[in-house]
Amino acid sequence: MESLSPIALGFVGSLLAGLMTAVGAIPVLLGKTPSQGFRDLTLGFAAGVMLAASFFSLIIPALDAAGIRYESDLIPPTIVVISILLGMGAIAFLNMTLPHEHFVSGHEGPHSDSLRRIWLFIIAITIHNFPEGLAVGVGFGAGGIEGGLPLAIGIGLQNAPEGLAVAIALVGVGYSKWRAWGIAALTGLVEPIGGVIGASVISIAQPLLPWGLAFAAGAMLYVIFHEIIPETHRNGHQNKATTGLAIGLVIMLFLDVYLG
Repeated sequence: MESLSPIALGFVGSLLAGLMTAVGAIPVLLGKTPSQGFRDLTLGFAAGVMLAASFFSLIIPALDAAGIRYESDLIPPTIVVISILLGMGAIAFLNMTLPHEHFVSGHEGPHSDSLRRIWLFIIAITIHNFPEGLAVGVGFGAGGIEGGLPLAIGIGLQNAPEGLAVAIALVGVGYSKWRAWGIAALTGLVEPIGGVIGASVISIAQPLLPWGLAFAAGAMLYVIFHEIIPETHRNGHQNKATTGLAIGLVIMLFLDVYLG
């Protein structure tokens, strides 16, 4: 893999991470439905992985990259702060302008009678998965295998419980187990698109490196705090969700230090 270009690495890494949604949804094919408490614990784990990845694999490298380019003590943190807010704002804008539907909280965005319900679900999942692929691509574009591998592993780990949650929810609204698994698997394929975009931008325009890293972090942070954590607290399993978050955070921290 070391012979691959950063763009190719970004594609392969984000593709493998995205395919973990299919792996996570496999229990649905076996007719096994984990308890809601276990699902909330695993989603909390996903949030912890993403939280650690945002800071240790994206925000800190963004500060380092900006510090190398600018000697001022003011410019690097300013760039990172602005980029994080831009990333959060971009996903918030998509959240408000694209019609979509969440499995528990229901419809968001403008109403659209022309879209079938399943496509509303898919749009919601796409909004969530794209920033993850973008982050993996930016990681490979910025630091090659060492920069992208921890992110790809971390995002892949957190995609598994997300894929399971999607498949279970689709079965719950009447879809067959095979169709639910197939849709859950397909939702992960948006991540290579984000991966190629992220790796391409960073590879072509190195001055954008700190901006891209922090933007990807902001996009992921919005998904964590606006979507995943509230979802894990809806059914009274806050303690399990928080335990999962703590486990995911420290595992991702260890992977980032050990692999990076």
